[in-house]
Amino acid sequence: MTAIAEPAIRVTGLTKSFKEAEVLRGVDLTVERGTIFALLGSNGAGKTTAIRILSTLIAADGGTASIDGHDVGSDDAAVRAAISLTGQFAAVDEMLTGRENLVLIARLRRLPQPGRIADDLLARFALTDAGGRRAGTYSGGMRRRLDLAMSLIGDPPVIFLDEPTTGLDPEARLEVWGAVKQLAVGGTTVLLTTQYLEEAEQLADRIAILHQGVIVADGTLAELKKLLPPAQVEYVEKQPSLEEVFLAIVGARGTPQKEQS
Repeated sequence: MTAIAEPAIRVTGLTKSFKEAEVLRGVDLTVERGTIFALLGSNGAGKTTAIRILSTLIAADGGTASIDGHDVGSDDAAVRAAISLTGQFAAVDEMLTGRENLVLIARLRRLPQPGRIADDLLARFALTDAGGRRAGTYSGGMRRRLDLAMSLIGDPPVIFLDEPTTGLDPEARLEVWGAVKQLAVGGTTVLLTTQYLEEAEQLADRIAILHQGVIVADGTLAELKKLLPPAQVEYVEKQPSLEEVFLAIVGARGTPQKEQS
């Protein structure tokens, strides 16, 4: 009989309060390996608190959680070795070049051949031409892609992305979406928090909706759509969205040969 693989992330009955405020009130979720799982919710729903607990930054009040088979509460060192966390804003050193940022992280992790690791990741995230420039000159999308590349150093099996496209323009968001999809293609498990509905639609294999500290829905996009009454068929003239208009206009003006800040 073939053994069933342990999920990359398993959370059961997770609770957390700050003084009198109950932020998480019994969260349950399971994330399979090599998938993108979106935790969707409005501001204050508890998304970031859940990520901070799973990444061992704060302790839960109750419940259990495991990452890559390691208990978050009792085996935090093994959990930290298995994860990478990318917050809402790119954590790059703007005085260093893109390549130097990557080399620095590889050296801090005491990995062999940090230069080769940096060059491979620059190529993977389409940053080779910009690798010799200071990160401070990068566009928002380029900085976020560099941030994602830095998070892959050491090949962690699980990556947490907390609101990865906050503050980015439509073009930069599309750049980041493409990079996130490539993470899963490479076998990395991604737990993504977002308040952007379209982001969850575009990226996630499964979506959980966190509301007032509990998971109120969990499933594929198709499964979640079935929770609503069947749509009435109406014939209306479709108008393009503002994002479609923006991208059409920008695309019509041509794409520069090299990415500019």
